[in-house]
Amino acid sequence: MFSKKPAQQERSLVARASTFSVIGPDVTIKGDITASADLHVDGRIEGDIACSSLVQGEGSVVVGAIEAESARLAGQVRGTITARDLVVLKSARIEGDVHYDALTIEQGAQVEGRFAHRVRGKHAEGTPGEDGEPRLTLAS
Repeated sequence: MFSKKPAQQERSLVARASTFSVIGPDVTIKGDITASADLHVDGRIEGDIACSSLVQGEGSVVVGAIEAESARLAGQVRGTITARDLVVLKSARIEGDVHYDALTIEQGAQVEGRFAHRVRGKHAEGTPGEDGEPRLTLAS
């Protein structure tokens, strides 16, 4: 009736469950991180991060560049940020340039750097508003 054997099903469930990695608040990493999965950072990272999706906790510190499809930042970042969908929460403190397709910033967030809308070809896919301009959302 089923094509997969129980052992194969269990391995595929484990593979799907391991697509989210957490770096706890008591962890410090010195070096670059590359992940094909989603990453949640509550600790300190001294190095560049490249991942699919990044969630940064309030007490987290990242000293290095961040490159992600989506990023939700709540802690401190010192380095360049490049993300398709970027959310900067009010507790975030960013020192560095920010490159984005879609951007949301909560009132109270602090950013020292330049914002630049990324353009692939003529327009970034799915990000401009109806008039072709980049989207910027200010959250309250």
